Amino acid sequence: MPRPVVPGRPLPLRVAVPLAVAAGLALLVAFPPYGVWPLAPVGVALLAAAAHRRRLRAGAGLGFLTGVAFFAPLLAWTNLHTGYLPWVLLSLLQAGYLALLGVATAWVSPLVDRARWAWPALTGLLWVGQEALRDRTPFGGFPWGRLAFSQDGSPLLRLAALGGAPLVTFVVALIGGLLVTAAWRGWVTAQRRAAEPTTAPGDATPGADGPLDGPARPGGAAARPWTPVVVPAVVAVALTAGGLLVPVATAGSGDTVTVAIVQGNVPRLGLDFNAQRQAVLNNHVDATIELAERVAAGQQRRPDLVVWPENSSDIDPLRNPTAGARISQAADTIGAPILVGAVLLGPDAGQVRNAGILWRPGTGADLGQLYTKRHPVPFAEYVPLRDVARMVSKKVDLIRNDFVPGSTPGVVRAGPTVLGDVICFEVAYDEVVRDTVTGGAQLLVVQTNNATFDVAEARQQMAMVRLRAVEHGRPALMASTVGVSGFVAPDGRVSDATGFNTREVVVRQLRLDDGRTLATRLGWWPEVALAALAAAALVGAAVLRRRQRVRPG
Repeated sequence: MPRPVVPGRPLPLRVAVPLAVAAGLALLVAFPPYGVWPLAPVGVALLAAAAHRRRLRAGAGLGFLTGVAFFAPLLAWTNLHTGYLPWVLLSLLQAGYLALLGVATAWVSPLVDRARWAWPALTGLLWVGQEALRDRTPFGGFPWGRLAFSQDGSPLLRLAALGGAPLVTFVVALIGGLLVTAAWRGWVTAQRRAAEPTTAPGDATPGADGPLDGPARPGGAAARPWTPVVVPAVVAVALTAGGLLVPVATAGSGDTVTVAIVQGNVPRLGLDFNAQRQAVLNNHVDATIELAERVAAGQQRRPDLVVWPENSSDIDPLRNPTAGARISQAADTIGAPILVGAVLLGPDAGQVRNAGILWRPGTGADLGQLYTKRHPVPFAEYVPLRDVARMVSKKVDLIRNDFVPGSTPGVVRAGPTVLGDVICFEVAYDEVVRDTVTGGAQLLVVQTNNATFDVAEARQQMAMVRLRAVEHGRPALMASTVGVSGFVAPDGRVSDATGFNTREVVVRQLRLDDGRTLATRLGWWPEVALAALAAAALVGAAVLRRRQRVRPG
């Protein structure tokens, strides 16, 4: 017969291991393209239960299992054209941060046992602390898979207007903590009732197993045994629904502009999409000229601004007269400035820049309105430790010249509007987007190239754009070479979303905004405060553990 489960101890490994794997899978399904956002707190709760009261090494192992089950499929788009090894290494690296979370969860178990109602808050704090570390290390971090980015269809998305992505992550994990608090107490109650027929009166030792598993007390919570189960569950549901009470703008309050997104598509998907760089540029020029023909025929409103995606011109139009002439042809024909995603040579020999440059009709490139990507992607746009990286994948040599980072926020003044331009993965980094808004941006623009990935990656990126729109109370758009492109309202609603691997042009009127949400005004302080509290909890657990070790008996 299997050994009975004993209240007051960690879950048996035969239970904890499947829970840890299920936690990762629940987190995965919460994210696009699945989008079952209620499963995010469920995944948090499963990992918290699996790691509670475990030894630190076991907590690390369980967290790592969750991380692998979560990140390996979430990041599967990274192995489409680079081979399996880079994807495996990236997934294992990200899983390592959840291993640290498992250690931290096990470490604070004495605090949880001492004060049961601290469990939800501690869970939320530890998740924020883990994400703060993962978002910054190594090589500038990789924020993909933050809990906040799973909530694009949830009422909790509105919390971004109060405290940005860190607050959304905290509340999602807090709800997960409430769920595990309820489930753990329900499990303990069930185990105790199962043991009652064989337990002699007076055998129970009051308080021996801590508040989570304490015995019945006359007139106390145990007189209503399901109260500790029902109350956390009800609070979790109320918190989720309470997100609807957070006020967010449904549209901007400023001037109206007409913006066109040109998704020109590429000759073929994959790492060699830019082997036909002239064809990619021609696709975007031709699609823009076709839009101009519809405008001339009265079938379409003339746009005030046209946005092309990242890598729409991988031929430097400032140095190649043919490329520059083609972009000028498009701008002159449509009669509106074009924000072009271009690869520019320099500033020094052997260097290149990933940039957004404004191209005006009649005058051409406006060098005063040029944004250079501030956060190039390691091993994709530049190669640290190139000799070591080459042993992992020979494809790093496709990056012959390292992209150099820009130094100023992407604030681009384009006639009737001020743009907040970020390029591709930069949308995942809080400060990169926030700096454009504090710099005066009225419209958030994400230029991206998904030709080396797939539709799952594109939808995950669109979820980030939705959060940024709510966080800063701005209309936003994402322009991709191959899709998904589309417009996002300040309340997170997506309009005119395009298909993947198609050539499409979408035009929409947008109402601008230059106000500031509470999240914009607070900046990074919510994350600092929550991460500091997480550190304080770890220190408090250390003090409590020391006292328990030196207690007589």
